[in-house]
Amino acid sequence: MTALVVCHFVLAAFARPLVRRLGSRAFALLALPPAAATVWAATQWNTAASGGSVTWSWQWMPAYDVSVALRLDALGELMVLLAAGIGALVLLYCVPYFSDDTPQLPAFAGNLLAFAGAMLALVLADDLITLYVFWELTTVFSFLLIGHSSEHKHSRRSALQALTVTTLGGLAMLVGFLILGRAAGTYRISAIVADPPGTSVSVSVAVVLILCGALSKSAIWPFSLWLPNAMAAPTPVSAYLHAAAMVKAGVYLVARLAPGFADVPVWRPVVMVLGCATMLLGGWRALRLNDLKLVLAYGTVSQLGFLTLLAGVGNRDTALAATVMVLSHALFKAPLFLVTGIVDHAAGTRDLRRLSGVGRALPQVCAVAVLAAASMAALPPMLGFAAKEAAFDALLHGDTADRWALGVTVAGSALTFAYTTRFVWGMFARKPGTGDTPVHRVGPAFLAPPALLAVCGLVLGPGIGWTYRLLSAYADTFSVPVHPYHLALWHGFGPAVLFSAVAIAGGVALFAARTTVIRLSRRIAWPTADRVFGRLVFGLERISLDVTGFVQRGSLSVYLATTLLVMLAGQLAVLAADRPWQGAAPPRLWDVPLQGAVAALTCAAALLCLTVSRRMKAVVLAGLTGYGTALLFVVQGGPDLALTQFCVETVSMIVFVLVLRRMPVHFQETVSTWRRAVRIPVALAAAATLGVVVWVAAAARTAAPAGAAMVEETAHHGLKDVVATILVDLRAWDTMGESAVLAAAAIGVTSLIYLHRRADGSGQREEAPGRTAWSLTASELTGVPQGDEGAPERGWLAAGSTLAPEHRSIVFEVVARLLFHPVLVLSVYLLFCAENMPGGGFVAGLVAGVALIIRYLAGGRFELAEAAPLQPGLFTGFGLFLSTGVALLGLADGTVLHAWTYHGTLPVFGAIHLGTPVLFDFGVYLLVLGVVLDIVRALGAKIDRQIERAAAERAAAAAGPAPEPGGATG
Repeated sequence: MTALVVCHFVLAAFARPLVRRLGSRAFALLALPPAAATVWAATQWNTAASGGSVTWSWQWMPAYDVSVALRLDALGELMVLLAAGIGALVLLYCVPYFSDDTPQLPAFAGNLLAFAGAMLALVLADDLITLYVFWELTTVFSFLLIGHSSEHKHSRRSALQALTVTTLGGLAMLVGFLILGRAAGTYRISAIVADPPGTSVSVSVAVVLILCGALSKSAIWPFSLWLPNAMAAPTPVSAYLHAAAMVKAGVYLVARLAPGFADVPVWRPVVMVLGCATMLLGGWRALRLNDLKLVLAYGTVSQLGFLTLLAGVGNRDTALAATVMVLSHALFKAPLFLVTGIVDHAAGTRDLRRLSGVGRALPQVCAVAVLAAASMAALPPMLGFAAKEAAFDALLHGDTADRWALGVTVAGSALTFAYTTRFVWGMFARKPGTGDTPVHRVGPAFLAPPALLAVCGLVLGPGIGWTYRLLSAYADTFSVPVHPYHLALWHGFGPAVLFSAVAIAGGVALFAARTTVIRLSRRIAWPTADRVFGRLVFGLERISLDVTGFVQRGSLSVYLATTLLVMLAGQLAVLAADRPWQGAAPPRLWDVPLQGAVAALTCAAALLCLTVSRRMKAVVLAGLTGYGTALLFVVQGGPDLALTQFCVETVSMIVFVLVLRRMPVHFQETVSTWRRAVRIPVALAAAATLGVVVWVAAAARTAAPAGAAMVEETAHHGLKDVVATILVDLRAWDTMGESAVLAAAAIGVTSLIYLHRRADGSGQREEAPGRTAWSLTASELTGVPQGDEGAPERGWLAAGSTLAPEHRSIVFEVVARLLFHPVLVLSVYLLFCAENMPGGGFVAGLVAGVALIIRYLAGGRFELAEAAPLQPGLFTGFGLFLSTGVALLGLADGTVLHAWTYHGTLPVFGAIHLGTPVLFDFGVYLLVLGVVLDIVRALGAKIDRQIERAAAERAAAAAGPAPEPGGATG
């Protein structure tokens, strides 16, 4: 099973080169996976018909009892034969349907085959989460297929509409799956249906949510609006997705869950009422349309309502009738869509008012269409007749609600006969006053797929008994009545035959009065669902714009106040309602008095931020709060956290300073007294609330802390630094994800700064176009010709002479020169000592970044380019690549620590212990270094250029206008 599913996606990935090389003939190769799935399913017929099953599973999330589970039973056998068999024929039909120069044909071919693979996996899934994954895959691929002609607005709108409706239903269904899985204690579908949880409010809610997903997928009212608009897709898509595969997914899910949940009180009213309404509304709408695909589309909506009704009633005979009708519907609706594509291809139109005499011009096509239409109209001896008889008989012998549904079904069958007759008449009949439509010849390869399906509908009518063992294997999962219904083409004269005759007579009358019916239908028509959807979307856009305009005021203080107030209200509501402090241990203000003193000083620095008007003072005071937090870590005994906090705060302050160079010295926003009186209490209340919440959370702990287990695990491997070990081994995947987020944030920040191009942050110099600062010689940097330097003064920095004299500090240059290499060595030391001492890749990268920042502050952007001649992206990318590779290597046994370890000695260093955690940490080191370097280059070099340009403009303005060439001299 898994190999068949995987083959669909693998070959779909190669669809582009195949189509480019073979043209439309590549569809014949792409038909091999669904054809193989059909053959495999046929070999499993006896197993499924005997009540057995073929299963496969792989534990996906063992902790949550979620697995990738596949299961082929009787219902799955039927759906696999339809999804794979018709999928193979549709792909073969695409060979003559498309020309080799069709736009975007490779993408279409890959999407169609991938959809077939997703549909195959969906009907085989035996796990709710697995089913949802493939459910949404069919939604995505159907979106791509419906919107294939993306140059047309109607195609784009139809694809988006289908995606919106089915995705919303799918999300509701996912919530229902989660509730149901939690109530049942398992997500395995076969186990849930065999032993469903007892009826409760949560189960009823789950059932309603699941039905929302199923009904939206199968275009049941009020979700039926997307299916007719999806006819904008090419005809093969309509024949497969909207007749045999995707729209059957919702019916399949209802049939799959009905044995376990049909007795839930909310099940039958929802399924039966909406099914009946859909059957009548779809059939009535089909009577007045002129596009052949739209007639079939609304006919499909009507038939899907009928199928949902039968599948959801919840007894053995209606379940049997539902499976027969599913088979029958696929075998007549798919060929009718394919025949419509042939006529459209041959005549150039699908408007039944413009078609005339096509039946005489294309007699073979007409014969195939008549066979399929006879089955849809439920005429004997077609399979559709046997299915309709089974449905009438099952509903007749049901309860009162079933008999009420029987009347609706008879009326719906009359509508079905009427629009079927109108479809055949409109496509093939010669109409008075209309000349014969010119058509071109149709090849046998074009007609073979629909002909094969139509013949199957004819053969399986008398041979319906051949399918009884398989279909009854599913139906018998319900309670078997004393006299169960047996499938046969003819059961003698009885009520079911009478109902069929009434339906046919009603259909003939409606077709005969088609002009009056069309006029009446248009006169009493209410707004279409499509128009209602459009108005709802437009209204939603207007409301979104109004809300955005009201909320987005462009004031950072307003945004912060809104965030804090929402948080404050939510936390206070929880504290007031739950009162979690009751029974909690009394708060302990400090372990040692020094903690209280540091905390008081930190709070004082934070409160002083409220009184300053200069930006630089505010940054320094905010930095003091960070340093105070680091001191608390030191006092508490967390040197790792303290070291990291010190480095982060230092780099943050430097970044703030770089930004503030281009901003006014004072805050420009004028804050009135009343606004300040509002802001301060909000900020203090938010801080106090967070403090209380943290204390309550810590005091309410009931489980044992995880720290002891982590300390023991770390000591087991001969290590001492618990924090570093957690980050690079026990939670390496979390660290890797956080590293990726850090890299993405840095790229976003620098991209916003540069906007259009990478500028001097990479060392470009205006005085030497095309040259980089690290490629310039000393004479080029200083401006003194080589050989004429005389006795130059000592240069402490490589590019120190590029700074203007008023911007240089010899003391700072000396300190930078003396500290640079020791700080780099310290960063390497912190990297390699992290297993047993404070350190690690993150803090080591920050320390290395601080060394480069010192070089930049002392010598400017050219000095930074000399100190770090490589691009920051190289550090960031290689670091992320290295960390990811090591983390993936650790999947071999579940941890990074055991993947590779080396014990040995090195000269000077002595005994060493290296392992993949060190490599992982080295990747983090490079990534952090690259991020710091990129941000400093962006904020430093870019702003340096702006400052220099502004100074040059001021100097030019002060010098006055340049003298005109050739002007008189004194």
